[in-house]
Amino acid sequence: MTAAPVLSRRALNRALLARQYLLARSDTPVPAAVTHLFGLQAQAPMPPYYALWARLEGFDPQDLSRLVVDRSAVRATTMRGTIHLMSAADFRLVRPMLQPVLDRLLVVNRPVDGLDVAAVADAGAALLDATAMTAKDLGAALAARWPAFGPGTLSMVVSCREPLVQVPPRGLWGRSGPPAFTTARAWLGAPLGDSDPAEVVRRYLAAYGPASVRDVQSWLGMTRLGPVVRGLRDELVVFRDGVGVELFDLPGAPRPDGDVPAPPRLLADFDTILLGHADRTRIITDEQRRRVFTINGQIRSTFTVDGFVHGIWRLDRGAVTFHPFAPVLAKARTALAAEAERVGAHTVAFEEPS
Repeated sequence: MTAAPVLSRRALNRALLARQYLLARSDTPVPAAVTHLFGLQAQAPMPPYYALWARLEGFDPQDLSRLVVDRSAVRATTMRGTIHLMSAADFRLVRPMLQPVLDRLLVVNRPVDGLDVAAVADAGAALLDATAMTAKDLGAALAARWPAFGPGTLSMVVSCREPLVQVPPRGLWGRSGPPAFTTARAWLGAPLGDSDPAEVVRRYLAAYGPASVRDVQSWLGMTRLGPVVRGLRDELVVFRDGVGVELFDLPGAPRPDGDVPAPPRLLADFDTILLGHADRTRIITDEQRRRVFTINGQIRSTFTVDGFVHGIWRLDRGAVTFHPFAPVLAKARTALAAEAERVGAHTVAFEEPS
């Protein structure tokens, strides 16, 4: 049997950047880009917009807002039990297979012994079918019937057991609103169907490959996907990384040479590219990750130089400040300043590396 080709860290980096439209900006229309990227991390309202500014040529944030308003894209709890903005079709594809993830999240985070979880979920869904509510208001409404349990526990039961969608104006460009939810069936007009795990793996590889079984599982927040991936072996190509881990990919997906130039880019806080793999060293070192991922669950905005995370950046009232982890050469500074202008910066400053 022929040994699987080995892909270096730089080759994996360039493949990831190409899939993520970060090796060169794409002129792909916003709806198609959202579909290709298979979910934009959206725990805060604005990161999806900054994510597309880094990836698309001529991006207009109103184009993304319109997708949310017309319900062709949704903000909802999906991968790893976190809020993502994704196409409604992709939400239908992936959400059902994530139910075990959300069931586990509920058990780990809330005391539900003695609580009729199914009854709470049904009651909460009935309320949300009728009108969108915040978690606080939903919990308060349910507490009248289940006073022995905290409102936070009751609302979390509903959010974990029922497919919910966050409704606008939350998440719209230039607008603000509370994180209010309704049921997916009410928002999209029909209940969700069944997932196709094999298609989910294919879609993941299109946006993040080449990748290992552990990578797919880490991105979804699931386990036991080995049989699904192995079932696709005949239609995939197989590689190994520098330490021998088996990696799978779609045959026609881009895998540029590791020496292809990669332009500096600004990545949003919570940018999905930092969360797409179990082994994230193809984009960020373990030491850097400890500085970017905070103990309270935040993921700071980062910038890349030569395709890899090189520091943190912050936008504050039209001023962008770069906090590099290592020196930034003049050419890269010029490119980063131009990127800062794209996101509305009037002034740019570079701090000393630390």
